Amino acid sequence: MNILVCDDDRAIVDAIEIYLSQEGYTVLKAYDGLEAIRMLEENEVHLLLLDIMMPRLDGIRATMKIRENNSVPIIFLSAKSEDVDKILGLNIGADDYITKPFNPLELTARVKSLLRRYTQLGAMTETRPSTFRIGGLFMDDERKEVTVDGEPVKLTPIEYRILLLLVQNPGRVFSISQIYERIWNEEAIGGDNTVAVHIRHIREKIEINPKDPRYIKVVWGVGYKIEKQQEAT
Repeated sequence: MNILVCDDDRAIVDAIEIYLSQEGYTVLKAYDGLEAIRMLEENEVHLLLLDIMMPRLDGIRATMKIRENNSVPIIFLSAKSEDVDKILGLNIGADDYITKPFNPLELTARVKSLLRRYTQLGAMTETRPSTFRIGGLFMDDERKEVTVDGEPVKLTPIEYRILLLLVQNPGRVFSISQIYERIWNEEAIGGDNTVAVHIRHIREKIEINPKDPRYIKVVWGVGYKIEKQQEAT
């Protein structure tokens, strides 16, 4: 698999290349956001490691541009560790976030985990349905397509996984911890903000009025669910 690493610090890029190459990945390298966008257009990229603070085009603006037509998994790299920066990154379409300096083992583990989720989005048994409809919300898991009232909706891989989990289990309430552990495949320690941000982002894309949602309902003090059936409106 091809991983694009973008950071204006060439030493960091070279170090990451060593770590990931040892795991069998092919590493492509860029040193600013504009170069990363160009390489995404010219190459098949399965995951992007993207620094936030870079010249010419920073990681935030680069991600906003990338998400206009590309759902490649993105992990942000940044020296910043404040929650507000993590939430900002998730809000604009990043799938994960790791702060510098990082442990090489943690970095490779996060890369493997995100790639596994991305490549297994369509994993299903022959007996499982591949299409789901809740009111005007329709998901085709075989084609990885989502529409609302017939209009296509573009979701990131993580957003897709969360919505699919809820749609596959209509009426069931999932706690924030359950959602985090199922989607991220790790223990939910401090994952509340991460899940809430992704839920909010999904609502902004599928709801007419995100503050009065038709689909993803909050069960206060418990978690989130999608109703089994919707009343005609």
